[in-house]
Amino acid sequence: MREAAVSEEPAPAPMLEKAPTPDEREREDPREPGGERLAKSASAARYEPEGEPPGGAGRFWSERRVAAVLVSCVLLIAAGLLLYDIASVRADGSAAEWRRRLAHELATRELGEGAVVLTALAATLAGAWLITLAVTPGLRGLLPMRREDEDLRAGIERSAAAVVLRDRAMEVSGVRSVRVSVGRHRVRVLAESHFRDLDEVRSDLDAVLDHGIRDLGLARHPALAVHVRRPGRR
Repeated sequence: MREAAVSEEPAPAPMLEKAPTPDEREREDPREPGGERLAKSASAARYEPEGEPPGGAGRFWSERRVAAVLVSCVLLIAAGLLLYDIASVRADGSAAEWRRRLAHELATRELGEGAVVLTALAATLAGAWLITLAVTPGLRGLLPMRREDEDLRAGIERSAAAVVLRDRAMEVSGVRSVRVSVGRHRVRVLAESHFRDLDEVRSDLDAVLDHGIRDLGLARHPALAVHVRRPGRR
């Protein structure tokens, strides 16, 4: 008797499906336990360029004109009065009343008295303020842009960058109003959408604002946080 040859093929390996994360489950069915659709959608994305962006530039340093003028005026007045009094004494004149009184106070006052402590505290605070101004760049409202030329530096104000990104966001279909806040490290966007799915609007805003941030030509790309919600009832 002939026996039929039976070829046994290995059974296909079972396919493993990755369990959806809570964020994915929310995007697939953005409904609350009661069956009502969520009225708010949010996403946060950070854009990390590979290495340093070309033509990177540091922050602009403030010239501190007001502080420099105040310190210069105080030192000029004090030095002028002191030199005038010294010259008057050298010319066989008498020392000024303020100088004699100051010398008397310095000789008789004790270090623990309230007036001495308050004066020392005020001088310490003023010194700390001047040191802080000297070691910090300031100009927090000005964002540096990429440097294409070593002899040229460019920057854009945070308010101007916010207006540009707001105009970009208003071009997205379904967006009713947008508020944009541009910081040195993060761009925060709060949008209201009166139609379309909130997740779709949020996704479009992510893409549009990503390109908008890159088109600004900043030396450092800030992070992007986008929040979309329905307008409140009136």
